[in-house]
Order: sequence, then C-alpha cells, then structure tokens
Amino acid sequence: MSSRVAAFFDLDGTLLPLPPLEQKFFGMLRDRREIPSVNYFLWFAEALKMLPREIRAVRHANKMYLRGVQSLEESGARKHGDSRAHASGPTGEGRPSMPPKHNPRWPVPQFFGDGVERVAWHARQGHFIVMVSGTLERLARAAARALEIELAARGVTAGIRVCATKLEEKNGIWTGRILGEAMYGKAKARAMLTLAEEMNLDLSQSWAYGDSAEDRWMLASVGNPAAVNPTPKLARIARRQGWPVLRTTNRVRPIENQLRHAERCA
Repeated sequence: MSSRVAAFFDLDGTLLPLPPLEQKFFGMLRDRREIPSVNYFLWFAEALKMLPREIRAVRHANKMYLRGVQSLEESGARKHGDSRAHASGPTGEGRPSMPPKHNPRWPVPQFFGDGVERVAWHARQGHFIVMVSGTLERLARAAARALEIELAARGVTAGIRVCATKLEEKNGIWTGRILGEAMYGKAKARAMLTLAEEMNLDLSQSWAYGDSAEDRWMLASVGNPAAVNPTPKLARIARRQGWPVLRTTNRVRPIENQLRHAERCA
C-alpha cells in the first residue's frame, strides 16, 4: 500500500487570529463566573511546581483553572446518546463530522480567509488534513468541525483529524489534569510520528504550517514546512532553514500564488 501525504496545521496564529482560542474560552468562563475562585490559587500552586521545568510548561500544561468546570459538549451528543462526536477523529476516515450545534460557551472561530483556502487546496489534492494544536482538545475539535463547514461552503468535503491537549474528565467535569502530554513543542512532532505510523503517512512528502518557535520541531518533521505569520524567533529559524514564510489574511489568494511568493521571499 502506497503512503499518503498529509498537511499538518497549527491552529492559533496560523488558521485563527490571535489571541489564542483557549484564552478566549477562559475569558468567557470568567465572565460567566464558571471558574471557582479556589481554582486561581490551585493554578498558581501548580505553576510554582512547574517553574523548575520550563516556563512553557506553566503556559501549556497547567490547566488547574478548569478543575470542577463542566466540560464542553461538542454537538449535544451526550444528551442524545450519540458517541460519534467524541471519537478520536472525523466520523469515518475522510468524511466530515455532523455540523456542531451552537454552544454559548464556545468561542466562535473566525478563520483567516486564505488559511481556509490553503486547507481547501490540500484537501483537493487528496491530502490527509490534521490540526495539531496546544489548545484544549474539545476546543480544537469544535474548531475542526467549524473548518469542515467552511470547506463545505467552498465545495470541498474533508474530514479533519485533531491532535490536541486532552484533559481528564469525570462525569462530564474536568479535573484540571492532563491526559498524556500537553501538545506543544516536541510533543507535536511526536504526535505526528505516531499518526504517520498509524495512517501510513509519508512525512517526507507532507506539509506543516506553524507560527511560533515552539512549532519548529513540527515543521522540521516534514519535507514541506512553512512558517505562517511567524513570531520573530520563528522567522529567524525559517531564514536559517530556508523555509517559506507565509502571511495569512482574510484576503483570499490562490494557494499556488502564495507558495510562489513565499519561495521568492525565502
């Protein structure tokens, strides 16, 4: 069986404008007073424990602010006894999930227009689409379903696989503890390698898009990396590595033109 080509996309800053989706979610929970006051102290105590490791762990792996908070319902599936919305990928390989029902606790994703076009271009080539994000898995799945709808509006049918930070739940309530490892830095590259083995993906022919220096391991794992809206540090890394640099906006341009422009600027 021949290997498949994949396109891996970071979410915040790459497909979605900043601030990060989880930061918006935190603001919504705070405004709705769903975060118990004690959680702020729990988060601070956990941050002190993590500081000897690295500052990034405090930002990505400390989710104690969600302890005791009701988890997100992706499409009302739990209420209707439908477990498909909680599977590890799309409903059937290569097929999009059912459209998500509105949930007032979800931040509404507003994708970069030409970011959606880039995903659509890959889908038209038959590439396997994967969203690799450090945000909460539930948020990433909701964003993936919203992106599938954006693609469908362009006449493209594609399912999007999600690799994101998983939280432990008990009876629909978050405990604040992470299952596995937080999806940032080298963890993204490890998740890509695992998925490549599982899905028979050829990473040497695959694509990856990221916006921060923490995505450099993800970008280095494929044969076709691109720095998208890069931070200054990632821009320097991209110049050293000869990676294309892309700027996403809400102005939609053909993907071929974007890539040719990026190659000229590299």
